[in-house]
Amino acid sequence: MIKPIIWQDERLTIIDQTRLPREMIHLEMADHQEVADAIRTMKVRGAPALGVVAAYGLALGASRIQAASTKQFLHEVDVIAGALAATRPTAVNLFQALGRMQAAARNASNEGAVDGLKATLVAEAQRIDEENLEADRRIGELGSELIEAGTTVLTHCNAGALATAGYGTALGVIRAAHTGGKNIQVLSTETRPLLQGARLTAYELMQEGIPVTLITDSMSGFFLHRGEVSAVIVGADRIAANGDVANKIGTYTLSVLAAEHGVPFYVAAPTTTIDPNLASGDEIPIEERGPEEVTHIKGMAIAPDGVKVANPAFDVTPHMYITALITERGVIREPYQDRIKRILTREA
Repeated sequence: MIKPIIWQDERLTIIDQTRLPREMIHLEMADHQEVADAIRTMKVRGAPALGVVAAYGLALGASRIQAASTKQFLHEVDVIAGALAATRPTAVNLFQALGRMQAAARNASNEGAVDGLKATLVAEAQRIDEENLEADRRIGELGSELIEAGTTVLTHCNAGALATAGYGTALGVIRAAHTGGKNIQVLSTETRPLLQGARLTAYELMQEGIPVTLITDSMSGFFLHRGEVSAVIVGADRIAANGDVANKIGTYTLSVLAAEHGVPFYVAAPTTTIDPNLASGDEIPIEERGPEEVTHIKGMAIAPDGVKVANPAFDVTPHMYITALITERGVIREPYQDRIKRILTREA
């Protein structure tokens, strides 16, 4: 499988996802500022992947701290975490991973010197990476049980190995169903404006021999109306306590179309994507990105100069449109609020 984030010999390397599928470019990160820039510019993206790369970015930045005391070291760690946290606001995995890294450093600060704290941070980042992969595989197993053999699944954006630093969430379910012999077909939306479906999802599925047909975002209703879609499955960037889901812009539209046509709408995401501190999707911060993503494709202008642009990167799907949340701890259905609370308090 594709491994977009690699930590080896104390070095962090990522795949530049903005260059796919035409070029496979690996970038070695020199410091945490380069990691922050890679997150901001979408060289690495996808909620679970952002958590993993932020953890390694913090470990990388911490390895370069020159501090005379653990107190000074912890202060510098917090500064680095703040810089990484300021990159993108919607995916909660990023903030959870950084908080976990900071807690690991504080908890170990009474046990040794600065060099030991640096090693602690590397080990914690590796645990986050490994746990993420394990969660992906379990999501795939549970989700594949919901997919009927010989049918067509529609997915939006990219929630595969590239987005998760491992196996994939929505594509993990598709991958598990495929390897389980269910003989499924996939419809992948192109996912405007950055075309993650066309560039990344289609690429991943073709690499693994999973039958995929690329469609424009506006074609989804056509195929749903014709009865050619048996399920819609997407990932998530943040899930509120009541089950509302923030995901790539266009997800809400798909959920309404699926409901209108009686097609199940599944969201696959690890429990690290759940934010129990937000009561509903109304509280999820929605990132507004630059207008050039809409007015240009690969640097070429496609819109009139000076046109006003709105470019929200995500929308919120109310829980009423979601058939089930597929997590590594189980499949959650309505009533979401109570069941999310229970699943988060359950031992992993």
